[in-house]
Amino acid sequence: MGIPSFQTLTLPTFFFFFVSSYLLAYFRIFHNWDPKHRAEASSCFISLTHGTPAVFMAIHALTTHTTKSPSPTFSSPNTFLHNTVLEFSISYFSIDLLHYFIFFPNDTLFILHHLATLYVFFTCRFIVHHGSFALLVLLILAEITSFCQNVWTLAGYRKADLPVAGKVFDLMSLPFFAFYTIVRGIIGPLFVYKMGVFYINQMAGDSIPVWAWVSWMIVIVTAILISIVWVFDHWIDWFKRRKAMSKLA
Repeated sequence: MGIPSFQTLTLPTFFFFFVSSYLLAYFRIFHNWDPKHRAEASSCFISLTHGTPAVFMAIHALTTHTTKSPSPTFSSPNTFLHNTVLEFSISYFSIDLLHYFIFFPNDTLFILHHLATLYVFFTCRFIVHHGSFALLVLLILAEITSFCQNVWTLAGYRKADLPVAGKVFDLMSLPFFAFYTIVRGIIGPLFVYKMGVFYINQMAGDSIPVWAWVSWMIVIVTAILISIVWVFDHWIDWFKRRKAMSKLA
């Protein structure tokens, strides 16, 4: 097992960026919101500053390679750009985890999700040094819905007292749930299945230790199952609301 190496300034720079973004949201952008939603909205704001940029950063990292380098596999060594994206996400999840510890310490599911995600990214970046290709693809699939989800969530916080927020919430619900279902419920599981086949057949060789890929797969599969349950519950709520509205019409 390697020793974690912090040789660049990207990690502290990204930490500073997300801390600053959170403080800007909490003390300026949402300063007049009620305390509970103020903290939740600030978390959404830094998620917005992470999600879509992470998608473009990951796409750039995955598509940038020299002509001499072989096609990447699930056990390819991390590149500098891959590591940069991992550090960007490590910084975000660390700050958002701190947010949950301070404001919502009883939100066990989110805390465990962030801890597990940090474990996977940290071990890939600083200990294993291989396997980032697969994790960046999964990061894209996880964060490509981030913008829609955060706007939908923010609208949901204010729908009771702001009519336009209610309209945005209702308008976005169907396309957001459909998009989320396709990405998290179909494409994600298919990609993870390919990962599992690759690792189980020992195609990673000695590049990725068994303890690493087994623990990564447990975290990833669990996260996908939770996502499927989450969107399934919201589909049920959506159909119930539609049914209730049709009765009132």
